[in-house]
Amino acid sequence: MAWSDITIDPIDPSTVVERVGAPRDGAVALFLGTVRNRNEGRPVAGMEYEGYGDMAREQLATIVAEAAARARSDRIAAVHRLGELAIGEVSVAIAVSTPHRAEAFDAARYVIEEIKKRLPVWKRERYLDGEAEWLDGEVPVAVGAAAGRRGGDEDGHLHPGTPHG
Repeated sequence: MAWSDITIDPIDPSTVVERVGAPRDGAVALFLGTVRNRNEGRPVAGMEYEGYGDMAREQLATIVAEAAARARSDRIAAVHRLGELAIGEVSVAIAVSTPHRAEAFDAARYVIEEIKKRLPVWKRERYLDGEAEWLDGEVPVAVGAAAGRRGGDEDGHLHPGTPHG
């Protein structure tokens, strides 16, 4: 059964993987988004994720349901964390199991790309120099060609106020 959640608690990837899988599945894809220590050449001290919990929970459930329909598998789990995160901590975890690897990879990618576009969650980087900055959302190059139709500019950058980055 498809599952999703928004949490303030640390994410344990093994508990997300445990929510998927079936004897008929030959593939389990796990995607983890983690807080990195550098962004655009600046040393990062940590990250704050802020969002509308109930609205984000509803939107994530919708995204997971769409991915399940596309993959023809209800064995998808996704969780996104809100709050202050340290370098290396997991901000998002997505697990998908399907009979074949292509469907599992495709479904996991669909979920993360849609999270980046649609989830009402914003991130604020805290830098080692004490400064902090809210980040604009970005559409990755692989799907950026249509950015102009989604409110982004020609480089795939979404306008400020766009969810998730």
